Amino acid sequence: MQFTVERVEESNLRIDRFLAEKLPDLSRSRLQSLIKDGHITLNGNSIKSKQPICEGDIIKITIPPLTQPKAKPQNIKLNILYEDEHLVVINKPHGLVVHPAAGNPDGTLVNALLHHCNHLSGIGGVERPGIVHRLDKDTSGCLVAAKSDTAHRHLVESFTNRQIKKLYLAVVNGCPIIESGKIENYIARNPKDRQKMTVVTSPRGKLAITNYSVKKKSDSASLIECHLLTGRTHQIRVHMKSLGNPILGDPIYSRTAKQNIQVTRLMLHAWKLSFIHPETRKEMHFHSEHPAEFNHWMD
Repeated sequence: MQFTVERVEESNLRIDRFLAEKLPDLSRSRLQSLIKDGHITLNGNSIKSKQPICEGDIIKITIPPLTQPKAKPQNIKLNILYEDEHLVVINKPHGLVVHPAAGNPDGTLVNALLHHCNHLSGIGGVERPGIVHRLDKDTSGCLVAAKSDTAHRHLVESFTNRQIKKLYLAVVNGCPIIESGKIENYIARNPKDRQKMTVVTSPRGKLAITNYSVKKKSDSASLIECHLLTGRTHQIRVHMKSLGNPILGDPIYSRTAKQNIQVTRLMLHAWKLSFIHPETRKEMHFHSEHPAEFNHWMD
């Protein structure tokens, strides 16, 4: 995999920050580990994570073969919307963590996929084999995982180039004053609360863009359709909060707000997912039926 620094505004960035924008499926710590181990070079030379880049620089990345995964296969039932030798599309239930992490060492989607599949892409590293994108634990709906490294790279590139369409349903507190529009700002980790993301001023943070429209409204709560053009951590949750209409049941962004309606879960659902198949080049469209908790707001 290779990148060329093409624009002046990309210059003087640290190489790990530049690559974090280009490769959103790889965490900053994963990129720094790859740099430290010599798997990422700048103009043919080994570098450090803080290395600034310049226009015209050539960055080469070699993803090492998957080592024995730390996550163990577990027989966890999966709702599979589609599967072939290259990828698998899952209807993820509310409450299922996507990959092992602190506090969730097992019982995750990765554990289930390792049991179900003979192999998964190794690009995500030993803790996240096959994982191309994530849904929060409390978010349900469509999620695609890669079985091959070729499929993984293609899907990540499609996400980066905004060629994958992701539609979500959310039920928010009250109703936005402006009932449809585009939210475009920058999101970063909240320095006062590491559980939270927050809207910041550029050049801090990463660009986050959400198109939204109200589908059914009332004074108490409204059904919102969200089209993600970027895929930042907690993006819809932060953007709805920024409108003054946090998502119902959000344990992080609405825990201090008075909710008009009490619900039993985060009311966010990855409703539709569309992309070009990495091998067949056919358009693929997937739909996850809304959960029962959404019935009150659905026609």
